[in-house]
Amino acid sequence: MSVREPAFRLEHDALGTVEVPAQHCWGAQTQRSLQNFAIGIERMPEEIVRAFALLKKAAALANRELGRLDEDRCRRIAAACDEILDHQWDGEFPLKVWQTGSGTQSNMNVNEVVAHLCARMAPQGPEVHPNDHVNMSQSSNDTFPTALHIAAALALEESLFPALDGIAATLRRLEAENNDVIKIGRTHLQDAVPLRFSQEISGWRVSLERDREMLELSLNGLHALALGGTAVGTGLNAPAGFDAEVAGQIRLLTGREFTSEPNKFHALTSKGELVFAHGALKALAADLMKIANDVRWLASGPRCGLGEISIPENEPGSSIMPGKVNPTQCEAVTMIAVQVMGNDAAVGIAASQGNFELNVFMPVLAYNFLQSVRLLADGMESFRKNCLEGLRADRGRMKELLDRSLMLVTCLTPRIGYEQAAQAALLAHREGLSLREAVLRSRLLTEAEYDALVDPEKMV
Repeated sequence: MSVREPAFRLEHDALGTVEVPAQHCWGAQTQRSLQNFAIGIERMPEEIVRAFALLKKAAALANRELGRLDEDRCRRIAAACDEILDHQWDGEFPLKVWQTGSGTQSNMNVNEVVAHLCARMAPQGPEVHPNDHVNMSQSSNDTFPTALHIAAALALEESLFPALDGIAATLRRLEAENNDVIKIGRTHLQDAVPLRFSQEISGWRVSLERDREMLELSLNGLHALALGGTAVGTGLNAPAGFDAEVAGQIRLLTGREFTSEPNKFHALTSKGELVFAHGALKALAADLMKIANDVRWLASGPRCGLGEISIPENEPGSSIMPGKVNPTQCEAVTMIAVQVMGNDAAVGIAASQGNFELNVFMPVLAYNFLQSVRLLADGMESFRKNCLEGLRADRGRMKELLDRSLMLVTCLTPRIGYEQAAQAALLAHREGLSLREAVLRSRLLTEAEYDALVDPEKMV
């Protein structure tokens, strides 16, 4: 008869012993958090777990360099962190966002998992304790803000920027393809003077490029790390030089320009850098909202709308109207924009809660910031691939609307004056005439004069 493996093992912490599921690597403090914070379904973002693994490895290497940690424990801690970074233990980080505002339980979750993995590597070796060794020279109060900055910066640099650059490149191609297309402009949703379709697209592209510049500027603050401040910013229990050494190790591990924040009291309590960076994300969301709305307006139809462009027909649009196709990619982008704008409110309010020496809204800051980056990056890539890549100008429709526009009269004002030009436009509108017919009927210009002056090519 086979012996059944026990379902639980006993783990202990300062409050006593706790039963932990035998198949998992976490310890007592993680288990207590699971039991005490069964709130919602939102788990700590995987980007935060990755950032914690990076900083725990960097801290072990720094502690070794400074003579605090022996080679064997350093090697095992680093190897355990590498396994976490390699996604071998994703199921070991189950904690919810809705926990202590300092993120202490998530810091301990990583400490406990790393210590457990170290024990597996060398069951007979010296103990690697989650607090004494994995958390050496650290506090949750400086590790979570550090993980938050690392995760935010890497999300921007590794995820958002490639998607942003991809959509800008597609818009640049569309500009080149449509440089010879002249269409009517619109202001206040009303007819305006002409412009090239490429000029309209260039406005979209440059808006996104300006957003990228603002996000790049925000990296200066995100690259500054709190690690080394420990509990309240004084660096208690961290050796001299630890902050600079650990920042250097993180720089080597990531290839990014991370540095040590010189004022740790600021780093622990203020989250202004996150507010600034998320403000740039909100600007990006606002511009994507405008671009997606422009695209779906210009593609409206196919028979009874503007119909100046066509976009890919990706899926049926109605369960009741056969043949209907909708601008679904535009709708996804605009919903993302709304979510990011809502997240910005949460980020700003959470950042305002830095009481005394610590901000205690960091998990919700992390959740909202990283969700915004993830949604924007994925949304831009989907919008580019499934909509913008297949966008085509309907040149015939653009010319038809251009020729019908009454606002071409604007180019006549230097010759016939504003009031007479306005009267001609109103006459054409009231009586259903073309602008040319109205000007000639009013005897404001001869045919030859009108044809010489009203040339859309000269107006753009």
